[in-house]
Amino acid sequence: MINNLDSGKKVIKDKISLLPKNPGVYRMLSAKKEILYIGKAKNIPGRLRSYISDGNLPIRTERMLSLTKFLETTITSNESEALLLEANLIKKHKPRFNILLRDDKSFPYIFIGYKDKWPQLTKLRGKKSRDGYYFGPFASIGSANWTIKILQKIFLLRVCDDTVFKNRERPCILYQIKRCSAPCVNHIDKVNYKKTVDDAVDFISGKSREIQKKLSDQMEEASKELDFEKAAIARDRIKALTQIQSSQKINETNLNEADVISVYKESGKTCIQVFFFRSKQNWGNQAYFPKHDPEEELSNILSSFVAQFYENKTVPSLVITNHKINEKELLEKTFATKENKEVIIKEPSTKDECSIIAMAEKNAKETLMQKLYETKSNLNLIYKLSKKFKLDSNINLIEVYDNSHIQGTDCIGGLITFGNEGFIKKRYRKFNIKNDDVKGDDYGMLKEVLFRRFSKIMKEKTGALSLPDLVMIDGGKGQYSVSRDLLNELGLHDMPIIAIAKGKNRNAGEETIYHENKEFKFEKNDSLLFFIQRLRDEAHRFAISTHRAKRKKSLSKSLLDQIDGIGKQRKKSLLNHFGSARAVESASFDELKSVDGIEDNVAKKIYDYFHE
Repeated sequence: MINNLDSGKKVIKDKISLLPKNPGVYRMLSAKKEILYIGKAKNIPGRLRSYISDGNLPIRTERMLSLTKFLETTITSNESEALLLEANLIKKHKPRFNILLRDDKSFPYIFIGYKDKWPQLTKLRGKKSRDGYYFGPFASIGSANWTIKILQKIFLLRVCDDTVFKNRERPCILYQIKRCSAPCVNHIDKVNYKKTVDDAVDFISGKSREIQKKLSDQMEEASKELDFEKAAIARDRIKALTQIQSSQKINETNLNEADVISVYKESGKTCIQVFFFRSKQNWGNQAYFPKHDPEEELSNILSSFVAQFYENKTVPSLVITNHKINEKELLEKTFATKENKEVIIKEPSTKDECSIIAMAEKNAKETLMQKLYETKSNLNLIYKLSKKFKLDSNINLIEVYDNSHIQGTDCIGGLITFGNEGFIKKRYRKFNIKNDDVKGDDYGMLKEVLFRRFSKIMKEKTGALSLPDLVMIDGGKGQYSVSRDLLNELGLHDMPIIAIAKGKNRNAGEETIYHENKEFKFEKNDSLLFFIQRLRDEAHRFAISTHRAKRKKSLSKSLLDQIDGIGKQRKKSLLNHFGSARAVESASFDELKSVDGIEDNVAKKIYDYFHE
C-alpha cells in the first residue's frame, strides 16, 4: 500500500514543476487510463502540492493516490471557467472518487410561441431553440401536464400539433368538452385568441388575481346582455381558476424566481430536495441522492451538487440552501457570468424563506428515511434469497430477463436490474431480436439475448454493464436449461441462475422455482416469494411496454417511409402540404412537384411508386 501511495505521489511530483500557476482542471488516472478523480484549482501546482506535502491524508484520498498512474491537466483562463469545466467532466466521466450527482435529467417547461399565428400551448424539454414564452422548470412531466390541463380549462388554448391544426375541417372533442376555442375552424378570431394567450402568459407569470377580476367582469357583462352561454363559459373558467389557486400544487409565496435546496444526511447517505419557485408559485420538487464518501462534509456535498446540477440548467436569480455552501462567491460569480444576471446563493433570512426551507428539509429527511428503510428491507430479502438457494457469494446485483412478442412479430428481449437500493433503471436494456429463425421461439430468443449480453463482456473483459451476481429468468425448466447451457459455453459456470415458472392457471402464489436441477415451492404468503414475483413482474412489465412501443412505431410508419430518397424533411414537407400519406398517394405529378423541397425527379419517383 505504502509503495503504491509513494508511486502515486511521485506521478504528481514529477508533473508539478512543469505546470504554470494558473487556474485549471486536473484528472487522476489509473493504469488502465480510467479517470479516478477530477478536481479544479485556482492554482493547479499549489493544489496538487497539497496531495504530496500533507502527511495526514484521509484513507479515501490515500487509496486514490495509490491507484494513480497518470495525471492530466487543462489550463483555463479563470477559476469560473475551471468550475464549469470540472462540473461538465464529472457528469460525463463519473469518476469513482468524486461526489456524483445521480439521476440527473432535464426538466420540462411549458411553452407558448408568440410568433405563431395561432400560438400552441405545449410542454418542451431540452434546448430553448424556439421563439416564445418558456415557463418552468417543472419538477416532473406530471406537474407540467397538470398545469397545461388547467390552462386549457381557463384559456381554451390549442394543444394540437401544426399538422393536425392545419388539416381540420371541424372542431375536435376538446372543443366539445370546453378545453379549446377551436381556432382551427375559426370559431374564434385572431384578436380574441391573442387576448386569451396574453391572459395565459400573465396568469403563469403570477397575475392570477387580475385574470380572475377580468373573467368576473366578463361574466357580469354577458349576464346583463342576457348572453347566458358566454356567461356560463366565463363561470366555468373562474371555477378552474379557483381550483388552481386553492390547490396545494401551487402555493403562493414571496419568491418570484428561486430554487430552494435542502440537504439531509444520515447513516452515510444524503438526500437533497430541490423545490422550484417561479412567479410566486411552487412548481414542484425533486429528490436526489448523490454518491459520495460516507464521511464527506455536507458543505462539500452541497457545493459539488450545485455546481453539477446547474451545469446544463438555467440558474434562477436566487438559490436558498439550508446549509453553508463551499465556494459560494465563486459559484455566484460563475452563474452570474453564465446567465448574464445577478445570482445570489444564501441561507434563509426572512420568515417566509425559513418556512419554505423547513418544509424542504422535512421532505429531504422523510425521503431519505424511506430510502434507508427500503435499502434495509432489500438487503434482508436478498440475504433470504441467498440463504434459500444456498448461493456461495453475497448477492448485490440481480439481472432478470423476459421476452415479448405477438406471433413472432416485433420480438423484444428485456433486461432489468435490481440492487441493494432497489431497481436500477439506468441498467435496463432492450434487445431487438435480430435472428429471423428464432423469432417466436422463446428458447431461441432467450438464448440470443443472453449471448449478446454476456459474450462481448467475456471477450473484451469490459462492458457498459458489469457482471451480475445472479441471473433470473421468467420461464420454466426449459428456459433454465437453455440459459445454463449458454452460460457454461461462455465460461460462466459459477454464475447462478433461477427460473420462475408460472403456476397452474397462471395463478400467483403457485410458482415453481428452478435452480441447480431442483424444484422449489413456497407458501403463498412467503415474503421471499413476493420478492421474486416483484422482480419477475417488473421484467415482464418492461418487456411488454417495450414491445408495445416497437409495435406502435411499426404500425405508425407512413407509406412514404418505403420510398427511397424520402427523408425526414421531405416527408414533413409532403405531410404538411397534403395532410396525410393517402392524400400524397392521390396527388398528381404537378401537385407533387409544387411542394417546397420536392424536385422534379423526386416527384416522379413518388408518383411512379404509387401508380406503377
